[in-house]
Amino acid sequence: MQAVLAGQQNVPLHGAQFDVALAGPIKGRMTGTMRGIDYLRVRADGRRELDLRATIETEDGSRIAFSADGVGTPRDGEPIVDLAVKIDLTTAAAAYAWVNARPAWGAGYANLATGKIHIDAYLH
Repeated sequence: MQAVLAGQQNVPLHGAQFDVALAGPIKGRMTGTMRGIDYLRVRADGRRELDLRATIETEDGSRIAFSADGVGTPRDGEPIVDLAVKIDLTTAAAAYAWVNARPAWGAGYANLATGKIHIDAYLH
């Protein structure tokens, strides 16, 4: 799996799918921790099709459902994948009801060498 994701091994002509666990901090208008999975599809041309499902637990204990779809485009000669995502958030927590109103759009990158992901997201 790692060799395919890092571009060290060719992707099969029919593509490949990986279930990639993810976890990490969320910072900004809400602060907390996100845990989930990316049902990642890697096409034969190297492009990534992202399908993320996760839960955000805020510092005050509220929970927010997170789903995102998008694409990842690998940079030539670098262990970096540029990311573009549409994010939908839903919650029953009154303090975060504003997330239910509209999608967020995000752009960022995944560093395959370090396993770190950075996305800046903006409400539309």
